[in-house]
Amino acid sequence: MRLQRSMRAIRYVRSGDPSVLELVDLPIPDPGYGEVRVRVVVSGVNPTDWKSRSGTFGGAPAEATTPNHDGAGVVDAVGGGVNGLSVGDRVWVTLAGDGRPAGGTAQDYTVVPAERVFPLPVGADFELGAAIGIPAITAHRALTVGEDGPARLTPNALAGRKILVAGGAGAVGNAAIQLARWAGAEVITTVSQEAKARLATAAGAHHVINYRQSDPAEAIRRIAADGVDLVVEVAAGANAQLDLAVLRPRGTISIYANDGGSPVELEVGRNMGLNARYQFVLLYTVGWDRITAAAADINQAIEDGALRVGEQAGLPLHRYSLEDTAAAHAAVESGMVGKVLIAVNPT
Repeated sequence: MRLQRSMRAIRYVRSGDPSVLELVDLPIPDPGYGEVRVRVVVSGVNPTDWKSRSGTFGGAPAEATTPNHDGAGVVDAVGGGVNGLSVGDRVWVTLAGDGRPAGGTAQDYTVVPAERVFPLPVGADFELGAAIGIPAITAHRALTVGEDGPARLTPNALAGRKILVAGGAGAVGNAAIQLARWAGAEVITTVSQEAKARLATAAGAHHVINYRQSDPAEAIRRIAADGVDLVVEVAAGANAQLDLAVLRPRGTISIYANDGGSPVELEVGRNMGLNARYQFVLLYTVGWDRITAAAADINQAIEDGALRVGEQAGLPLHRYSLEDTAAAHAAVESGMVGKVLIAVNPT
């Protein structure tokens, strides 16, 4: 049998709209010391991927780049010095291309450091594996930065706490709802329309508030009279006043995005009065010790049946082929609700 010597890969050599993405044929790379090669089954697309490709984040590429940080597949080869991973293991990967332009998951095979590869729990499919990565780890970090809160998530770790998730129909919001509920919190979320309310309810939110139909601060205070313990925030500028109106003293606002781009202005007096804590969340610099711990907790939630994807879990899946990667990027860039996945090597 003739061995495969080349693979399909998506590459871009300049910043721009999705049309800069091209399908090329490349040699299959070999893993070096401390690395593994993964045959990618499904690649996940996140906002950070199109922002990098467009030049919005990180500027122009210094070299040819394969997009997409998240994915799931099967370990195909193992370099020296790697323990705990073997050929044939089902795995998920995250931040595959961080500092490694050729390492993105929009290709048949990717070579990544072993620390970026995690076992895919038994019973979890590759679509779930490709969907968790950046969104679920971001959600985990956002939920574990409170002054009086846990550093890890387990059942009952957030028992007795009230968590507000802004934008509960997004990928990070969906993961935050599911993880917070698994950890025992009472979960409140805000959405902009009824279709998104249905998704947030499917994710497991106890209370869903359409902020266009009522006064969200009043509605949240009816649920949390003393204020919420923590806010998982996707639109820091737009929601600044709401967050202060509903935060309890010594509460935390975890900011992972600023959708809408409104300026973030801090009212010093109100924040001091609350002893408020602000935590900005970006995985590129959070440290691999925290990412590894988050991945372990996320896998436990998956094993417990508490973290899922799909319409029934409040996160519709939108599937594309590798050849249609440009369309997949365009869908995420346009704000498509749900999770965009690329079937690289369908099983």
